[in-house]
Amino acid sequence: MKKFFALSLILFLGIAISCKEESEVVVTDKEYAQEFEYKVDQFADLRILRYDIPGFEELSLKQKELVYYLTQAGLAGRDIMWDQNYRYNLEIRKALENVYRNYQGDTTTEAWKAFEVYLKRLWFSNGIHHHYSNDKINPGFGAEYLKQLLTETNTVLVGEAFEVIFNEKDLKKVNKKKGVDNIASSAINFYDPDITDAEVEAFYKKAYKGPEGRPIEAGLNSKLVRENGILVEKVWKSGGMYGEAIDQIIGWLEKAKGVAENEQQAKSLELLIEYYSTGSLDTWDEYCIEWVTSTEGNIDWINGFIEVYNDPKAYRGSYESIIQITDFDMSRKMAVLSKNTQWFEDNSTIQDAHKKKNVTGVSYKTINVAGEAGDASPSTPIGVNLPNNNWIRQRHGSKSVSLGNIIDASNNAGGSGRLKEYANDEEEIRLELAHGKLADKLHTALHEVVGHASGVINDGVGQPKETLKNYRSTLEEGRADLVGLYFIMDPKLEELGLVENWEEVGKASYDGYIRNGMLTQLVRIELGDDIEEDHMVNRKWVSEWVFEKGAPENVIERVSRDGKTYYNINDYARLRELFGELLRETQRIKSEGDFEAAQELVENYGVKVDQRIHAEVLDRNSQFKSAAYSGFVNPVIKPIINEEGEITDIRLEFAETFEEQMLHYAKNYSFLD
Repeated sequence: MKKFFALSLILFLGIAISCKEESEVVVTDKEYAQEFEYKVDQFADLRILRYDIPGFEELSLKQKELVYYLTQAGLAGRDIMWDQNYRYNLEIRKALENVYRNYQGDTTTEAWKAFEVYLKRLWFSNGIHHHYSNDKINPGFGAEYLKQLLTETNTVLVGEAFEVIFNEKDLKKVNKKKGVDNIASSAINFYDPDITDAEVEAFYKKAYKGPEGRPIEAGLNSKLVRENGILVEKVWKSGGMYGEAIDQIIGWLEKAKGVAENEQQAKSLELLIEYYSTGSLDTWDEYCIEWVTSTEGNIDWINGFIEVYNDPKAYRGSYESIIQITDFDMSRKMAVLSKNTQWFEDNSTIQDAHKKKNVTGVSYKTINVAGEAGDASPSTPIGVNLPNNNWIRQRHGSKSVSLGNIIDASNNAGGSGRLKEYANDEEEIRLELAHGKLADKLHTALHEVVGHASGVINDGVGQPKETLKNYRSTLEEGRADLVGLYFIMDPKLEELGLVENWEEVGKASYDGYIRNGMLTQLVRIELGDDIEEDHMVNRKWVSEWVFEKGAPENVIERVSRDGKTYYNINDYARLRELFGELLRETQRIKSEGDFEAAQELVENYGVKVDQRIHAEVLDRNSQFKSAAYSGFVNPVIKPIINEEGEITDIRLEFAETFEEQMLHYAKNYSFLD
């Protein structure tokens, strides 16, 4: 699971979330901004940044080779994500890229500028639907203009692939709203368009679920299609669906295995190759166990069909790759949390019956990213906790990482204007500036290391994707958030040497979370829309629930001043108790598989938006020029090869423009028709 970030490292919160998720980080001190040029581009609601790879030059040549091969393996699967997101994405992208490369006409017109922005937005979102809202992206130009561009560049784009850019079909990539057929109303290319919710549920009631007590992640690596009237899975593997790209992935993984840092790393890569070759989800579980228990070495990776946020039924995994180099200093500090995970579990507010007796093998590292692809690029998480299979996590532990150089890059490109606009008073601003960055990092660590590792499912209760269905992801993210929120204001953190003032760090975290959950995250959605993205929904239901339950005691006060709305926390200690109460209930819902309670919590507190406040927030935000979302171009890892064909060194280069990198990827990593 991932913890994401947006709003330019979440302009408002103060970090927090599996988890692709986000928070606010504010930087005003120019000494943090070094000579490295972070900003690449800005358009629509997006900005593109660069990130450096600290420590890369300290690696041995063999380690650099390992990083190079793993990043190449990740990029080889890039087109998979595009096709998963929507069935016409690749056809549309290739046509528009051909237009972009070959058009010789007037590039100063408003129509051409709109075309450029549209193509950039597609590159950012890996398709024609917004990466965060899931809404189809408005092209900003007409069908006749596109026909003109296609004709003048000898480019072919016809039929539904052309028409869907402009019509009202497939408006939502992922639709998890209550009261609709979530599968049929989602454009995501995990299911044939005529398949329904009921058919998916019926199919997986009878599907192979793995050995007793060791359930596989059924459906994780396949598309469900109808053949001759029968539903069947088209497995993503060598020789199967996406086989051309997967064969390229396998080739690079074979090279990586040859330069692995140790035998267990090599064994992990061997199992990953076997999984891609066979498509066996039992092998995937074997790989996950080998990978999660492989903790030696300075290089690690995430590669596979992993996060299920894009599936309304939480079965199918989006393709993703993140290559990691250990950040030694931060990882030493964060290891303290890992060593004390059992204390947090024992002192949690959840019912004793829902507590783990032995929290196994949780590891946490701050890492520096060396390359990303698929679901992690250009929009990237800031924290990841894997594997996702519950029984593996319970028996073998999990790996949690914080993406240090990604966070730093967004910090160094940030600003404090929005904080001052939405914070209630000078004390709230002071706390954020003094403690916000540390509070964010600690909440992320608590969310990933303690939160996702916490709790057990009752015997005989199915997996959350079966019991909680479309509410599974937002409930899990909210549950992990609540673990972090409860413990971030605990003297234990100061006792462990992680903070110097636990109370002020906790207050900064609470201020940021409520500010984001109640106000600032609303800039990410259009006026009149409901909140739909899982992490945004979870921040909303957590914040709204504690606001309502604390109202009789005025725990959180809604302040109206000069026509603007603010939220002021009057009683931090009582708010912590409320977070603990909600954590207890959320864990109960997960442990018991209580769908009705999950639905009530999410629908009553997490989805609907006060339109008056939403309009106000958008108006207040209009003064700021920085984009709502940040994404990244990857460093170019370039091998230096001698006359004998041997790699003698590997160096870093940096793309000058977003277009340069996207066109380079299109030329060199397009393995699917």
